[in-house]
Amino acid sequence: MISIPLFLTEQSPCSYLDKKNAQSAFVHPSFTLNTAIYSQLIEQGFRRSGNEVYTPHCPSCSACIPTRIAVDQFLATKNQQRCIKKNNNTSVIIKPAIFEQVHYDMYMRYQKYKHSNGSMVNSSEDDYINFLASNWCNTLFVEFSIENQLAAVAIVDLLDNALSAVYTFFDPDFSRYGLGNYAVLWQIQHALDLHLKFVYMGFWIPDCRKMSYKTQYQPIQGFIEQQWQTIEQ
Repeated sequence: MISIPLFLTEQSPCSYLDKKNAQSAFVHPSFTLNTAIYSQLIEQGFRRSGNEVYTPHCPSCSACIPTRIAVDQFLATKNQQRCIKKNNNTSVIIKPAIFEQVHYDMYMRYQKYKHSNGSMVNSSEDDYINFLASNWCNTLFVEFSIENQLAAVAIVDLLDNALSAVYTFFDPDFSRYGLGNYAVLWQIQHALDLHLKFVYMGFWIPDCRKMSYKTQYQPIQGFIEQQWQTIEQ
């Protein structure tokens, strides 16, 4: 691993845990990133948001645990198998990470449906694409369609030996299909098809309901005390 300059943010209220402060270490913007370097950084617990790459660096808290699935070891639960069956006729198209109005419109409907009190409910077109896409990363926008209607979009980074699940949003009219779950299951299968080793799932936060679901995918690994360890459900 080459030497990479980092800078620390100021502490601010945590977005996930009440009465906690958060602080992050970011790769300095003067450093030139690319997919190969990010492939190494994500193995060390870093994460991308737009063009920025960061890792939590909270002095008194270690609740945010980076996670990944070793795809050749994954075993779908009965619920996950039912989700796959429900989406037998869901079609998939992989597109480049560029702005499309139909994606943005569905993203905004999703934010109002799922996160009506969140800050992203007021996202502009620039906010949206700057959050999900990147100038330097090999990012895919994966469309899921049901009965010829766009139902969901998963944003996925294609790395050297893994996929990284960045974000998924869906049309509320298709909520019964479990498309957030299905998008993860599709990424696991797609990684297998590409002979990749992992799907990186972002941070698992046990005490935060919206971030605790990741242990449903077993076996899953967490980056704990600077090494990858299996997390039991």
